[in-house]
Amino acid sequence: MTTPLSGEQYQIKFGDHQATICSVGAAVREYRVGGRDVFVPFDADQVSPVYNAAILAPWPNRLGGGRYEFEGYTGQLPVNEIDRTNALHGLLCWENWWLIRHGHSDVTLEFDLPARAGWPYQLRFTVRYWLEDDGLHCRFTTTNIGQKTAPVGVGFHPWLSAGDAVLDQCEVRLDATSHVLNDSRLLPTGETEPVAGDYDLRMRRSLAGLDLDDAWVGATYDGEGRSWCILYCPDGKAPAVWMDQSMDVWQVCSADHIPNYRRFGLAAEPMSCIADAFNTKDRLIELAPGTQHQVQWGATLLDA
Repeated sequence: MTTPLSGEQYQIKFGDHQATICSVGAAVREYRVGGRDVFVPFDADQVSPVYNAAILAPWPNRLGGGRYEFEGYTGQLPVNEIDRTNALHGLLCWENWWLIRHGHSDVTLEFDLPARAGWPYQLRFTVRYWLEDDGLHCRFTTTNIGQKTAPVGVGFHPWLSAGDAVLDQCEVRLDATSHVLNDSRLLPTGETEPVAGDYDLRMRRSLAGLDLDDAWVGATYDGEGRSWCILYCPDGKAPAVWMDQSMDVWQVCSADHIPNYRRFGLAAEPMSCIADAFNTKDRLIELAPGTQHQVQWGATLLDA
């Protein structure tokens, strides 16, 4: 027997909620409620097309030129966003994680990231996914198992599904008050601005004509301590992602410039830091030996 391209498959269920986690990247290959996709799925025997529901660590988003300096060490990591000469989305997306536990409604996977050229740190990542009445939950723990303090950032990359509609027929809402300014390589300039115009998504608004691949800070949280990105669709459903106060950065992408996948979904990415944090040190986690850092996010299907 051969293993599917996305690795071992771990299905979890709770009521009308069903998700499949794959061992490659510990990604959520599919998540649906009552048969309606919340995330854009991909096939088991398919390489994740556009970082679908991937874990982004030890940095999310972009690292300029793959270069960074941390505590006197200068590192060079592989550049995999060739056109912009950036190192994109960390080192975990294509690794095969091992199973710790698989229950009916939960699964836990783990991966040890060894030191390598350009990365003299040792980290253990543990991810637990579980389903409840209110949807999919994810708790992600980073543990420094090495002897050096390590730079760390964390993010996640679910693509919200418009169902049978197209993005231009949908609306979006995002709980954030400041927009991050980028240069032509989508690296932050160091400045933010209060949300206005196309970047003010605090009230639901049409996605028609909106071309987004941007970060927001100044996340706002509801009474349960959750910040939301919600896609309102014509079928009366609203796929949604939330993060708790362990994270305070959103990245939203409408996929306008991704060949073969233009506007195929809306990326709603909770993150602990914005792009290039290894260099800017903005919101960078400096994880000492023997210590842990934990974040939590989730997703569900609301009524539009």
